[in-house]
Amino acid sequence: MSSPAERARGVDEGTVLSSPAGHPTATGAARALALTAALLVGVNLRPAITSVSTLLDALSHTYGLDPLQRGILGALPIVTFGLAAPLGPLLARRIGVHRALATAMVLLAVALGVRVLASWTLLPGTCLAGIAIMIGATLLPPFLKSLGASGLWVGLSSMSFGVGAALGASLSVPMSRLFGAPSPSLAAWAILAAAAAAAMFAVSPIPAAAASAGSRMRTRIPPSARPTVALVTAVFALQALLYFSVTTWLPLLLVSRGADAAHAGGLLAWFSIIGLIPTLVAPVLARRRGILTWFGPGLGVVMIVGFLWFAFDGSPDAVIVTMLGIVQSAAFGLGMGLIVSLAADAASAAPLSAIAQGVGYAVAGLGSFALGALHDATDGWSAPLIAMAVISAAFSVAVALVIRRSPVSLH
Repeated sequence: MSSPAERARGVDEGTVLSSPAGHPTATGAARALALTAALLVGVNLRPAITSVSTLLDALSHTYGLDPLQRGILGALPIVTFGLAAPLGPLLARRIGVHRALATAMVLLAVALGVRVLASWTLLPGTCLAGIAIMIGATLLPPFLKSLGASGLWVGLSSMSFGVGAALGASLSVPMSRLFGAPSPSLAAWAILAAAAAAAMFAVSPIPAAAASAGSRMRTRIPPSARPTVALVTAVFALQALLYFSVTTWLPLLLVSRGADAAHAGGLLAWFSIIGLIPTLVAPVLARRRGILTWFGPGLGVVMIVGFLWFAFDGSPDAVIVTMLGIVQSAAFGLGMGLIVSLAADAASAAPLSAIAQGVGYAVAGLGSFALGALHDATDGWSAPLIAMAVISAAFSVAVALVIRRSPVSLH
């Protein structure tokens, strides 16, 4: 006799994998379209951030930003992620996960166009973009869960985030030079968001099941599930803090060491590119507890070495960027993989995703801003990098604890 979690998974996957005509080929095509649309959404969840990071100096000059405003602009999307986390499941409860994802991409396209219209729209537009990105990031795990996506597909979805980050970091400066200003370069990413919206709207005939991930969401966490939820949230928060601190401040750090803006943007793009395969592999390993006992905590250990090495300038920048790109991308993939694998079903994945990512990104945004303030206070990068090494140690401890937990049902 099947368990409630297995029955829930069966309803979700059965709805997705069956077609009205009952033809397996149609079912396969519909499922492939849904998975491809999910990847395209993932590609859109980072360019709005990394494009700003690479153009932060140019934007400061164009819009007359002081150091405080510059720090707010860099951290604002990530802080907004935490505040907007509940919106995804609430929207999914009303219109279904796939339509909520499509709506988020429309909102993102509008926000990316609006924020460059004038100096006073820069911060509100960036905040709106952060809301759209968070809706997409929160709903991708339950969407993939409802599709019965394998660890490989979860890895591909996580990897798509890195692809988007690399595109934003590598193309923004060249586009800014082509257009003669940073504003059109930032607005151009609205085209990619519109393409993702079109692809996700095309998915609409498939999953009635995807809506159930939102409609069955419960806000109360059973006492037995609270330690697991807390640990998953801690893992996601710590890796997000470290990841976004690097993507926000790395270009400025490199420029302070003599690199030009294009080279700094190229290294930030390389940080994302070199991490694509680790991001793909980590969610697969997240389902293998034996491997995770050394792999998960080991990521934090390597980050400690990388940040301390960077703090004391022990090697060329490219070597350390490569090292951090590999392990930090793997840590992000691990965080996403844990959300999917430690949720008993799609209905549990929605609240677990909202809590872990909501709290995680709020911590990441505030932490990234604090590290920038620490740099301003100490007039150097050594103190922030040492602080990041300490955070990496905490990440290792959290991973070591969470891999002992079993999947939880939150409904």
